[in-house]
Amino acid sequence: MSIHFHKYQATGNDFVVIDNRQSKKKFSTEEIKKICNRRFGVGADGLILIETNDTSDFAMIYYNSDGSQSLCGNGCRAAVNFASHLRIINGSTSFNAFDGEHRAVILPNGHIKLKMNDVTSVKKINDDLFINTGSPHLVRFVDNVNNLDVVTEGRQIRHDKQFHPDGTNANFVELGPNNTITVRTYERGVEDETLSCGTGVTAAALAASLKGFQSPVNVNVQGGSLSVEFVHQNGATLSDSKEPAPAFREVFLVGPAKMVFEGDLEL
Repeated sequence: MSIHFHKYQATGNDFVVIDNRQSKKKFSTEEIKKICNRRFGVGADGLILIETNDTSDFAMIYYNSDGSQSLCGNGCRAAVNFASHLRIINGSTSFNAFDGEHRAVILPNGHIKLKMNDVTSVKKINDDLFINTGSPHLVRFVDNVNNLDVVTEGRQIRHDKQFHPDGTNANFVELGPNNTITVRTYERGVEDETLSCGTGVTAAALAASLKGFQSPVNVNVQGGSLSVEFVHQNGATLSDSKEPAPAFREVFLVGPAKMVFEGDLEL
């Protein structure tokens, strides 16, 4: 089977993107793993299929490189860029993803402003925070994120029994000056550190707001820079804590997404 694909990256989080509207191909877990393999396939953190949808402009079907599914914030921004390339949309869109409908707009500088779903609860686990931004994320604040063994510590958190059976992503966050944080993420499904994680960046920014950071929070990742906008209001329970209850609405992830190349792959 020959497939035509486009390769995208969004602050270093990279994806194989396929226009699947006409062919409606189904990919097995092994085929997804092969496509994403960096030696025997194209190589990517995930696979994105663009398909038709009855209630929105398109559907984004996302698979991690191990074949599992989740919401991918950076992948959504890549999908929006690709949908514009295909002329499915013109400047703004409403599309369907893993956790439901999302809106997005392409800004004048080419960056994608993606509307995330509201976050109504944050769970405190010792000194860490657990936030679901479409995918589950543990956020841990550290003093020097660049000196951290993200893979070793992240893998331990990802497989911690309290997160069984599905596990969690692990984010390590260093608070900096000028309303800026630096984030490194161990992603489940990729089972490694990635250069950027959109849902993880969003969770980290919301967590930073509980330490006094204001919207928009600027975020540095190994693959570049993003920003997260939000409205913080009371209305949910911070589990196991007497602190004010956080709720977040009007959450937006903003950053670049670019096509790298296109080609054909024989599966």
